[in-house]
Amino acid sequence: GDMLNNTYRVENILGRGGTSEVYKARNEISGRFVAIKALKSEFSGDEGYLTLMRREEEIREIRHDAVVRYSENHRTPSGMIYLVMDYVEGPGLDAKMKAGGMSAPDLIAVCKRVAAGLKVAHDRRIIHRDLSPDNIILRGDIPSEAVIIDFGIAKDANPGAQTIVGNEFAGKYAYAAPEQLSGHTDARSDLYALGALVLATFRGHRPDIGANPMEVLKKKALPLDTQGVPEPLKSILDKLTQPDPAKRFQSADELLSAIDHGMDERTVVVPRPSTVAPPPPKPAPVTPTPAPVAKRSNGALIGVAAVVILGLGAAGAWFGGVFNGTPPLPVADPYVLTIEKPASGPVHASGDVPSPEVAEKLTKAVTDLGGTAELTLASGAIGDSWGNDMLTVVSAVAPLESWKVDLTGNDGVVTGSTTDKAAHDTVMASLGTTLPGSLKGKADIALQSQFLTADTIDAVLAAQADCGPLVQENPPALGYGKDDTITISGHLSGSPKQVELFDALNAVADKRKVSLGIDLLNPALCQIEGTLPDIHSGGFSFNFGFGDRDEDNPSGRYFVGENPTIDLVIPAAVTDGFVSVSIIDVGGNVYHVLPNMNRPEDNIATLRAGATGDFKLRVAFPLAENTAKTIAFTVDPTTLGKSKVIVVYSDKPLFAELRPTTESVGGYAAALKKAAESGDLQIRAIDSRILTSVEK
Repeated sequence: GDMLNNTYRVENILGRGGTSEVYKARNEISGRFVAIKALKSEFSGDEGYLTLMRREEEIREIRHDAVVRYSENHRTPSGMIYLVMDYVEGPGLDAKMKAGGMSAPDLIAVCKRVAAGLKVAHDRRIIHRDLSPDNIILRGDIPSEAVIIDFGIAKDANPGAQTIVGNEFAGKYAYAAPEQLSGHTDARSDLYALGALVLATFRGHRPDIGANPMEVLKKKALPLDTQGVPEPLKSILDKLTQPDPAKRFQSADELLSAIDHGMDERTVVVPRPSTVAPPPPKPAPVTPTPAPVAKRSNGALIGVAAVVILGLGAAGAWFGGVFNGTPPLPVADPYVLTIEKPASGPVHASGDVPSPEVAEKLTKAVTDLGGTAELTLASGAIGDSWGNDMLTVVSAVAPLESWKVDLTGNDGVVTGSTTDKAAHDTVMASLGTTLPGSLKGKADIALQSQFLTADTIDAVLAAQADCGPLVQENPPALGYGKDDTITISGHLSGSPKQVELFDALNAVADKRKVSLGIDLLNPALCQIEGTLPDIHSGGFSFNFGFGDRDEDNPSGRYFVGENPTIDLVIPAAVTDGFVSVSIIDVGGNVYHVLPNMNRPEDNIATLRAGATGDFKLRVAFPLAENTAKTIAFTVDPTTLGKSKVIVVYSDKPLFAELRPTTESVGGYAAALKKAAESGDLQIRAIDSRILTSVEK
């Protein structure tokens, strides 16, 4: 095999993707096997792809036996870029699944091992986003030695991190969490995928996700069927694969704890009802002892029931230490209290209070607002008027739409917002900007506009657009009200960019709903989008079907192994001129289906041969009709994602000479730009349609 940098001898290929290929190689110095991910030559000079390779290299900071180890990027004298990583010898879970599956005990071991690896990644705010059976390898065929591979589309969720390591999410809908279909991803999405892939491996086949996009969406909204899975694996999978992220394990730590202790032994922490001990017999006077420092779990926890219980005078006196010799309240250090009213949700108070009276008053104030309180009686380094001062602040901010009171000792931060000027003025008159009494700090109360202008949204869209313009759908003339939905359409370079756009819009939307009608395109298609002249549609269309049956495919979505057929529909009004039809695939390849060397005719009048009305012209054929003059193809598992079928209608042949049947997107884009700018012809219309290939 080839020798790379006088060190790595390539032995065989392990896999191919749209932008890279992975090889098994031997380090000729150490004798150790490695895996080498090589960027395809046409992308080696593209700074965007180099950045992605550098980002993937940074995953090497994750050090855990359950995560494949990355080394570093290299460049050969010829300019090829490659990344070295550990080679893991053993079967993937996909192979185990195809062989009939694995036992529940073995899969619990796999689940525990993978969760441990995810914990390390998630602790560094790295989300894998593409866990599936083929991304989990059992080193030495040992379940407890499972290794996560391929962080090629991992998301760096650290604040300020630049997007992604890798390409657009495209294909493994069988294991993706429901929220990923709308561009939302966090650590819980990885946990869902882990549950889905473990269940699939137990069953010995992929989950049934439906045959079309609507079925996929419907099935993703339902819990996965774990009927027949033995405990405790069933309970673990049930919680891992909840459609609602809030009902899943919230972290890999929580999952590991459940596995270690067994789902049937899990304890759910809930607020205790308050209890009051009866006063003991009055003892002889004793020398007071220092009060112990309270941990967060100690002290008298006051729930909503505190309102009634604290009415018992003797009990209240016992708590307060009125009787001689009764124990003082535990000391809380730090002394913390938080009361918060989110814009959409009830008030909640939790933390320390200095007396039953203050606890009773705060609990009543919170419950009157429809909220809940979990309060702990404790002493601490606070001023004598702390309780009354805190209650004054809560009373002042209560009219606001959202607010938060954060107190640590005597130091406080009070924030709030409202769109009601009268409410804002009332709070400011009552509270001002400086906190009352013994409290130190300031209040920051914002008066927000009731409307969000379209110009504000346009500024976000301009900053986020990377694949043609992004536009607002029917923005209100006066701006978006609090209950309005912000709807955006256009193209983006992939789901990572969609997440960035969604986050950027939410940052200015102020709780308004954001709806993205975004068509995700790969970099190759975005390159074409940036080249195409701004020409209107000409009414041309494409009909998609199947080569093995007489059936339309209106969704344009095909599974691996299927044979798409494509018909160009020329409108009845178009009887002259010339057409050029090409397919740009996810790997950056362009296939010229009309005209080409074997099928050179592009004159519409000649193609019609006297036919009138809408004229259907087949450009991609069933395999059974494949000849030297026709093009037929099937969906290849190595190039999953979105391809674009495009027709350019012009008054003369688009190109002076026939293009090769296949060329790079860069070559086609340059030729198209040259033709459009030459002035030798008029491009009358451009129409296109997306064809999506996925793994079922």
